Amino acid sequence: MELTLLGTGAPNGLPRPGCPCAACAVAVGADARGATAVLVDETLLLDLTPGAAFAAARAGHSLGGVRQVLLSHPHDGPPVEVPAGLPQPGRVPDGRELTLLTGHRVRAVAMDAPGTGYAVTGPDGQRALYLPPGGSPAGLEEGAVESYDMVLADVVRRPDALARLRAVGAVGPTTDVVAVHIDHDVPPGAELRRRLAAAGARAVPDGTTLAVGVYEDVPDVPRRTLVLGGARSGKSVEAERRLEAFPEVLYVATGGSRNGDSEWASRVSAHRERRPGSWRTAETCDLVPLLKDDGAPLLIDCLSLWLTDAMDAVGAWDDAEWADGGERELRARVRELTEAVRGARRNVVAVSNEVGSGIVPATASGRRYRDELGRLNAAFAGECEQVVLVVAGQAMVLRG
Repeated sequence: MELTLLGTGAPNGLPRPGCPCAACAVAVGADARGATAVLVDETLLLDLTPGAAFAAARAGHSLGGVRQVLLSHPHDGPPVEVPAGLPQPGRVPDGRELTLLTGHRVRAVAMDAPGTGYAVTGPDGQRALYLPPGGSPAGLEEGAVESYDMVLADVVRRPDALARLRAVGAVGPTTDVVAVHIDHDVPPGAELRRRLAAAGARAVPDGTTLAVGVYEDVPDVPRRTLVLGGARSGKSVEAERRLEAFPEVLYVATGGSRNGDSEWASRVSAHRERRPGSWRTAETCDLVPLLKDDGAPLLIDCLSLWLTDAMDAVGAWDDAEWADGGERELRARVRELTEAVRGARRNVVAVSNEVGSGIVPATASGRRYRDELGRLNAAFAGECEQVVLVVAGQAMVLRG
């Protein structure tokens, strides 16, 4: 089964008409996208958009053989003209299934937002799922949903849709996840590719024909990632974004409650509100057992506070204790942590501060902390497939 993406953009296209934003300003050439429409084996058209016939011709295809046109979402603006020879577009009631003469079967999937998803099974048995913009499947139950070879979804705005599909086994390691309905939420080009790859997804230019079941281009999600950055750089947001498309994430908060510190409590609350409701939270600095266990992806925020706790435990702030075994004990703790990272079988995303580029601390203890954090970051990074530095909310990949 082959799917030709006549368009891959949001309903208004990219760039949006008249939009002055930076993302729209650079959405040119291959990064310009028409409204999403998908041609399946030149027989089935999912979403009829303005200029669909011309888009098909540019991609080397024709709409002349289309026997069914299905709409996935309400279309704003003036009615779309139906090209001569095409059947009138319609929508299938949720849960109903159509069987085409070509052997394709199409089942309507209920959404949690206005619109309809379509699960398409080809004559060869391959399965693809197409979701509308801003939509996620509703009422999914583990074991009751078929697995898909390809999923076309609004990955940027609804990463939780992927998380839901992964949770019930509908999306697996070999599922080709392709982002569609792409809007100006993320700058096009390298940044879009980077964000999608972290979720196990990819984007393709308009006019691309994809063979369902061919997995060569499915991106590998890094198993271990370290996200570095300064204060308020956006490093925690970057780390959280990397796991939004995965279910049952365990968020490990190493900062504790700080004995009723109201400012700290406010920061913790803001973090919790930002995280998906399906994530679990553990407040602990005992990271080694978690890294050695199998299980859901682990998000550690952050290593800087883990180091503070470890230095407290070995008496690192006292010169005499530091010289009398404290330094040696801290080295052993860091070594134990990095060895656990090396052997970790679950996905791990860790956050740490990058403090070595600023003002030299005025105190000996401050300089000691700065130096030890630099050593810890370097040791941890050495065990990670990907290392990212976040500056002013912009992520720069240092490794991977």
